[in-house]
Amino acid sequence: MNRLAGVTSPYLLQHADNPVDWWPWEPEAFEEARRRNVPVLLSVGYSACHWCHVMAHESFEDELTAAYMNEHFVNIKVDREERPDVDAVYMEAVQAATGQGGWPMTVFLTADAEPFYFGTYFPPEPRHGMPSFMQVLEGVRAAWVGRPEEVAEVAQKIVRDLAGRQLDYGKAGTPGPEELAQALLGLTREYDAVRGGFGGAPKFPPSMALEFLLRHHARTGSEGALQMAADTCEAMARGGIYDQLGGGFARYSVDREWVVPHFEKMLYDNALLCRVYAHLWRSTGSELARRVALETADFMVRELRTAQGGFASALDADSEDPLTGEHVEGAYYAWTPAQLREVLGEDDGALAAGYFGVTEEGTFEHGTSVLQLPQDGPAVDAERIAGIRARLLAARAERPAPGRDDKIVAAWNGLAVAALAECGAYFERPDLVERATEAADLLVRVHFDAAAGRAPRLSRTSKDGQAGANAGVLEDYGDVAEGFLALASVTGEGVWLEFAGFLLDLVLDRFTAEDGSLYDTAHDAEKLIRRPQDPTDTAAPSGWTAAAGALLSYAAHTGSEAHRTAAERALGVVQALGPRVPRFIGHGLSVAEALLDGPREVAVVGHPEDPARAALHRAALLGTAPGAVVAVGLPQPAEDGEGEFPLLAERTLVRDLPTAYVCRHFVCARPTTDPVELAEQLGAVRP
Repeated sequence: MNRLAGVTSPYLLQHADNPVDWWPWEPEAFEEARRRNVPVLLSVGYSACHWCHVMAHESFEDELTAAYMNEHFVNIKVDREERPDVDAVYMEAVQAATGQGGWPMTVFLTADAEPFYFGTYFPPEPRHGMPSFMQVLEGVRAAWVGRPEEVAEVAQKIVRDLAGRQLDYGKAGTPGPEELAQALLGLTREYDAVRGGFGGAPKFPPSMALEFLLRHHARTGSEGALQMAADTCEAMARGGIYDQLGGGFARYSVDREWVVPHFEKMLYDNALLCRVYAHLWRSTGSELARRVALETADFMVRELRTAQGGFASALDADSEDPLTGEHVEGAYYAWTPAQLREVLGEDDGALAAGYFGVTEEGTFEHGTSVLQLPQDGPAVDAERIAGIRARLLAARAERPAPGRDDKIVAAWNGLAVAALAECGAYFERPDLVERATEAADLLVRVHFDAAAGRAPRLSRTSKDGQAGANAGVLEDYGDVAEGFLALASVTGEGVWLEFAGFLLDLVLDRFTAEDGSLYDTAHDAEKLIRRPQDPTDTAAPSGWTAAAGALLSYAAHTGSEAHRTAAERALGVVQALGPRVPRFIGHGLSVAEALLDGPREVAVVGHPEDPARAALHRAALLGTAPGAVVAVGLPQPAEDGEGEFPLLAERTLVRDLPTAYVCRHFVCARPTTDPVELAEQLGAVRP
């Protein structure tokens, strides 16, 4: 066992038995490099990363390679999901130097943590124009020993270049209708009108861009925006990227048609997509959207929920092939016609093959197929298909399952809380609201740290109910606050609004620059070669735009001018990037839509046991007005003062009936006791 034996990260623990003398990221590792006068080899990956596992097996488990690494380097392993700050800083350097990035990430550093040589995956033998990993090690070693001045000069230049990339979006104005219209035009240019989605292969689920399209349709009535969102959602739901048996989405499709996925399933993808499909149903009534939202929610609860009530980070892409005993990608999910017949019999097996697009040639590897729902599939009895699905799912459960990364990431659990709370409310599934509440409770109990004598903070990760050592980054604060705000709207429990405010006050105090721009790490976080600051939305909302959205919602709930001003200043980045790269600022565009619409503030008052209040509350939650916030509670006469929800202050019953109040931009609509009228007040705003 090496130095990783005592860590909590499942990814690092996978490397604890390597012959490589791995160190975790800690000052002692750099002190050791300085003492020995050797470079640092930094290897960054994550548990569900297929090529991380491949490189580990080929190189890090090889005794000769490990011996060379141990002799000539101090070797540091980092889980990018635990230390997104470390990952972001060096990934920026890799992308600047090579024009591309990815994981595993391999970076060579000086003892001052300055990078001087970069790469991603390196094979054990030269291949496809790539040098072997050993050639890289030998080349770096030769440069370190033979040309130390050149190495130092390169490292210092890279650090200077990174320092010159400081962002200055805080001075930009807030985005207006023109910028959002330009963003829509940009997405239209990149839209794949035949297959849905944007761009070519590999094709990632564009969850945040889809949310923007739905909100843009709600605000402007743009049918084109709604059509792009609906068609993309249907294409993904019919493709192999969606698990047709167990629900949930894989990380991405290797092709443009959504047929063959990269099979890892990430919590953040599924939380974001669950919410998108729920919002699509809210906008259109699509039965497919309803089914996919609920199946994805049930997948998260069934396969990712931990014993402590939180949600695990991911399921691996690889699993053991029961025929060969080897770990291969997709073994758990792919089928042949013969395997279908073995489980279902001849008639149902043939029907399932046609229905799910399973062919003798196969759509994946070795004659296997990934299950899809082809548009031209046979028309069949829904009850019969439900039985077939259940039998196939039971048979699949007998296969060796993919590994699960059990660490709880605060940000991604915040996304899951929001998705499950809303799904539970929309589809009258109180069990999903309970699961969201339990996850939120875990975040409060385990991840909040307000120890005496130290500034309060949010821990990035936990495992088995124990908080990890790494401090939360901006996305943790923004996404957890977003989850708490959604839960407050659904449950009417003001404590979640209070917790969100606590987190957002820390954002204002510890992550915000004087010009209103946001940093990914707190001002008192560990000092790296550069303080990371990335506003772009990629696989999940950036910390910058997540915080902007939560700040805006909290301001709508409370009337706090400080939080609204901070949100508006943070949205300067959307004015700058939205028209140019809308695919990579999707969440920011969604928040900007809420800003343009108000967002609307909805207060529903009445007695909890009155079904008329429940009807108004449901109508409020199902309103499509972008980013509307909802507070529900007892009537609150003026003399009662301010309660848990400031929006409820001085809200009383009309004609002794439960009543809803809708306000935006300091103007309130007529109070209503009619859910239909309330729905109209929360519908789309038309030019």
